[in-house]
Amino acid sequence: METTSSSRVGAQTAEAPATAAAPAQDPQTDAVTGAQTDTQPQEAAAPVPAARRTAEGFLAADFPWYGLDGAFSGPRWLMQVGTAADGTVEHGSTGHGDEPSARGEIATGEKERFAVVITVASNPLRRSADGTGVLEATSVSSAAWLAGSGLLAYSWPGQMDHSLRDDWLDQQTEAAWELADDLAGEDWSTLSLPVDGEPTPFHYRESEFGWVLAGSTGSGVHLGAYGRGMSAYGIGFSAIADLGTYE
Repeated sequence: METTSSSRVGAQTAEAPATAAAPAQDPQTDAVTGAQTDTQPQEAAAPVPAARRTAEGFLAADFPWYGLDGAFSGPRWLMQVGTAADGTVEHGSTGHGDEPSARGEIATGEKERFAVVITVASNPLRRSADGTGVLEATSVSSAAWLAGSGLLAYSWPGQMDHSLRDDWLDQQTEAAWELADDLAGEDWSTLSLPVDGEPTPFHYRESEFGWVLAGSTGSGVHLGAYGRGMSAYGIGFSAIADLGTYE
C-alpha cells in the first residue's frame, strides 16, 4: 500500500498575512477559508474582506489556536490556514510584531521585529482524500518544516539578484525539510518555554535569517514558530481565547 508522508502538511507554508490573500475562486483551492465556495448563493459572491475570510478559516478548525502569551503587548494579526483536500483545516499561523516582508531590512534599512506562531493539528494515521494511500500522522517535524519554510519566505540574502532568489528559495526550502526531519541532529538545541504556563521543551535553531523552533503541547497540537529581531528565549505561548484580538 502506498504511504504518503504528510509531515509537510500540504503545499502551503504559513507565510502570507491575511491582507495579502486573494479572494478564493475554487472550492478545491480555497486554502484560506477552508469553505466550499460553490455552496454560496450567486448574489453573495461580492468580495469579502481578507481578514474576515481568514477568521472564518480559523473558526472552521476543530483544534485550539496558539499565539504569544499575554506578556507580548504588540500588534497581532491572523495569517493563512492550510487545509487538506477535503477542506479540513490542518494548520494555520498567527503573527506578532511588525508585519514582515521578503526584502525586509535590505529594502527599508529598518530591522523588523516579528514572531509567527504556527499551530498544527495532531492527526493520527488516516487515508488520503483520493483513497490511494495512507497519510502519516503529523508530528513536531511538520511544525518545524512549516516554521523553517515560513522564515525563508520572508528572507532575502544580501547582494542577491532578484532572478536568483527563486532558485535559492527552492534549495533552502529543501534544506529546511531535511533539517526538520532530523530534530535530533546537531543543528538543533533544546529550549524550554512556557505553553499555557507550563514549561515545555522545544527544538530550536538559529540562522542568519532568524530563529525557528518546534514542539508539542498538552492540548493535542504541535507548535512551530519563527521570528527575527525578537529573542526566542523570552517568549511564551498560550491558547487564543478570542480571535478578535488578532486584527
